[in-house]
Amino acid sequence: MKLFKPILLGEKQLKNHIVMAPMTRGRATPEGIVQGMTAIYYGQRATAGLIITEATNISQQATGSPFTPGIYNQEQIIAWKKVTEEVHTAGGTIYMQLWHTGRVGHSIDRNGTLPVAPSAISIPGQQHFTTHGLKPYEVPAELSTSEIKQIIEDYRQAAINANEAGFDGVELHSAFGYLPNQFLVDGANKRTDGYGGSVFNRSRFVLEVMEALISVWGPDKVGIKLSPSNYFNGMTESDPVKLYNYLIGELNEMPLAYLHLMQPMAMFPLDAFPQYPRDVLTAFAKLFERPIMVNSGYTMETAESELIKGRAELVSFGTLYIANPDLVERFKRNADLNQPDQTTMYGGQEKGYIDYSFLKA
Repeated sequence: MKLFKPILLGEKQLKNHIVMAPMTRGRATPEGIVQGMTAIYYGQRATAGLIITEATNISQQATGSPFTPGIYNQEQIIAWKKVTEEVHTAGGTIYMQLWHTGRVGHSIDRNGTLPVAPSAISIPGQQHFTTHGLKPYEVPAELSTSEIKQIIEDYRQAAINANEAGFDGVELHSAFGYLPNQFLVDGANKRTDGYGGSVFNRSRFVLEVMEALISVWGPDKVGIKLSPSNYFNGMTESDPVKLYNYLIGELNEMPLAYLHLMQPMAMFPLDAFPQYPRDVLTAFAKLFERPIMVNSGYTMETAESELIKGRAELVSFGTLYIANPDLVERFKRNADLNQPDQTTMYGGQEKGYIDYSFLKA
């Protein structure tokens, strides 16, 4: 199967076309420091061609959810080094996903400080998980132009820190309603300056962040994740095809490692959003000439089909990797898959994190 053959990503030879998708697991300390069990967790899954870490906060301001890791101080860098060493010792390749949550947070876990966003618009009809239970979203503080420039510099510094921590590259989390995604869509971005209004202006933040990341890492070591057909976290866009045609066209001019595209998710039906593409690969893959990674609900069979058709070069798996650290081997043997424990997916300790069984040799 093509899924199990090596693939070149930039100058890096990956063992296969299988990627461990980034997944928030909530196992960091309150200070955003990953623990020893996190090194075990990723090391167990190092047979993936590529691991992309859970979303990692680029700054204190970027933090939206409790017990999520950071990469903005030396203690965090040192802790992540143990993770990259574990993965590299096991023969794996690992990228860090860089995260700014924007308005997807709550002041109760931010020392009383409101989350920030392109515009002072709260997320409608949803609640946020906090250390004090579910809370309605607050109206965020609108970012000034100077504050936007500082956040771009925070991304640059986070990229430097990820390099120091031993990662093989970085991915910008520009999907699922977090800050870069908030700048992109006209339902969340009502600015009238150079970062709002036209598709060109709304794309500016993402493109400037990508330029900052590439300035640190150079060519073929920076990826980006997009979710063009997602409306979760209030990501409503009047013309997503026009928006992402422009954005992906601009990204195609950059020396990226890959473009990571999320297909629509079954839990978020598109019945009320006829303007959203039902298949993001059909809509956008032709615009990007470098490797495309696709995500969302894939099985071994459907992943193989995408590779054979040439619609994608890499497929990332999320939930399957939670319960199956040896997912590659299980695919190869066509073996039964462990089922994830839903109660331990977010937060907790070793149970439901590093205690899932491996196949017997």
